Amino acid sequence: MTGHDAGKVASECLAAWTGGDVDSVRGMIHDDVTFDGPLGHTEGADEYMEGLRGIARIVKGADQHKVVVDGDEVFIVYDLLTDTAPPIPTVGWYRVPDGRIASLRVFFDPRPLLQGG
Repeated sequence: MTGHDAGKVASECLAAWTGGDVDSVRGMIHDDVTFDGPLGHTEGADEYMEGLRGIARIVKGADQHKVVVDGDEVFIVYDLLTDTAPPIPTVGWYRVPDGRIASLRVFFDPRPLLQGG
């Protein structure tokens, strides 16, 4: 990995959108970014940003517990904090080539969000 810190990029991206600064995320992602999670799939930056703005309406933060970096792959273990549910244990799997996020997969139990919202 040269010229960037994949762990820092992924951690700052998570902190930005969960902290209410969704717009700053656009500069951290590739135009053709993909997202997969329990609540949906997106392809491309516009679709990703639309989905992020939707979920960000109920998110009030993230407690990051562990960031594991393996080359351009980053795994972040965190609790997602929302207005509608107790903290939700979550893992994000980021692929960060060239200092920008190319893909993200998140793993969590969506039932607290679906039941609470």
